[in-house]
Amino acid sequence: MILQKRFSILILLTVFTAFNTQGQNQESSLNVTITDQDSGDPTPVRVKITDANGNVTHLPVEVISVMYGRDDRPERYSYQPDSSFYVDGFFKLDLQEGEYQITLSKGVEYLDQTHTINLKRGAPKELKFEMQRWVKMSDLGWYSADDHIHIRRSPRENPLILKWVEAEGLNVGVMLQMGDYHTTYFSQYAFGEKGVYKENESMLSTGQEEPRTHEIGHTIAMVADEFVRFRDDYYYYDKVFDQVHELNGIMGYAHQGMSFNGSTGMTMDVLDGKVDFLELLQFCVEGGPLLTQNYYHYLDLGYKLTATAGSDFPWCGDGPNFGTDAPSWNARIGNVRFYTHLDGNFDYKSWKENMVAGHTFVSSGPMIQFNVNDQFPGDEINLSGSGKITINAKAFGHAEQVPLTKLEIIAHGKVIREITPGSSDQTSENLTLNFDLNIEKGIWIAARCYAGPNQVAHTTPVYITVNNGGFHNEATIQDYLSLNEKYLVELENKLKEPSEQANRRAWWYKKGLKERIENTRKVINSLKEK
Repeated sequence: MILQKRFSILILLTVFTAFNTQGQNQESSLNVTITDQDSGDPTPVRVKITDANGNVTHLPVEVISVMYGRDDRPERYSYQPDSSFYVDGFFKLDLQEGEYQITLSKGVEYLDQTHTINLKRGAPKELKFEMQRWVKMSDLGWYSADDHIHIRRSPRENPLILKWVEAEGLNVGVMLQMGDYHTTYFSQYAFGEKGVYKENESMLSTGQEEPRTHEIGHTIAMVADEFVRFRDDYYYYDKVFDQVHELNGIMGYAHQGMSFNGSTGMTMDVLDGKVDFLELLQFCVEGGPLLTQNYYHYLDLGYKLTATAGSDFPWCGDGPNFGTDAPSWNARIGNVRFYTHLDGNFDYKSWKENMVAGHTFVSSGPMIQFNVNDQFPGDEINLSGSGKITINAKAFGHAEQVPLTKLEIIAHGKVIREITPGSSDQTSENLTLNFDLNIEKGIWIAARCYAGPNQVAHTTPVYITVNNGGFHNEATIQDYLSLNEKYLVELENKLKEPSEQANRRAWWYKKGLKERIENTRKVINSLKEK
């Protein structure tokens, strides 16, 4: 009997404890809807939720998931490197009672939002947020693109990856199949128009980061009709450049040409007239995102180069952590981007034509408009003799998120006019420069502006020629050519030292590279006579 009573009491205590624990652990349902200011409809966004201690919560079932990782490794799926995630305008989470912080973002044209919420046990909470723009560049004819995204793609992933691109406020995501001497990574199922996936004003396009070596740099091809790879002639970049051009594509150098001895590769390929663009804005290289050393170098030599920008996702965040496993790994699609001005509707054909024409500017925050005699960046103006040109530039910012600090006009690498906030007409949200300039010799002219930390924009130049002459800079050409010669000598020295390292194979191709070096020297000698 005593044992029976004790057993009954134990059961009652167990039931009471279970019931009490269930009450203590009861969760609250959080339902969140995020809409776009323009349409009023739910919109893809980037979300991060942390508790009062800064810990990241679990994921909602509505998360948009795509497998990704550096070197094609399956490092992440649902979470982004900073533990945020993407949703398509709605999510639901069951969370414990307490205080939470929700951060919402949608790229640089929208205002970031941070909200603190308190959840009570068992009390559902319905929240609605509206993503507000501070600028809409497409209304002005400018459409954004990230030229450097690495995610393996088949047609099945298209809708998911496009939602990631839309959640960062981008119009175009360029998906790059990547290669090295051994193999390729981040496979793309099709190239050219066949590789395009488009919904409304968002689009995926295909390109390649190939060839890429540690000794003469990394290259990018966009909008070519096919993937191009010459494994047995891997260091002969000119063969790839030529084939890409035959396939209606354009080619340029990644990482501002600064990483992996890109300056050496650019010496041969730019002076050979094969390079169309330079990835001018990126966070991979220390001192970024804007590094103009190689850009101004070749513009001053008289070569046209379109400015583009790309995140190099999933590698580059907002610091010098390229190719590392550093704790600061915080890669983000669209953290830099380039804008292309379209004459008409947004579609692949129009975007490609205007990008090829160089109608671009790059940005990590501020927006910029620039024209010379009503001509866009990338255009050429030929004067019949010395004369006057009219320059118009305007920078856009936001007082809190993108506070402008300076707008500059650059000519032959020098600042010839600048303005900072300081009056009712020149503010942290709007800066303008409008003036006439007398021209006697050919010159390239661009606009550049700065805002908050790491926030900068830079246009492709307008090229001014006189009597069909060039736009090179006579004051710097000799020094720049001497620097090119230095890069050639450095490459020659590498060709003398055989290496068994897989990423040091230039000496395998020394015969062909020596021929390219000599041909480049001929170009250098001809340019010295300008």
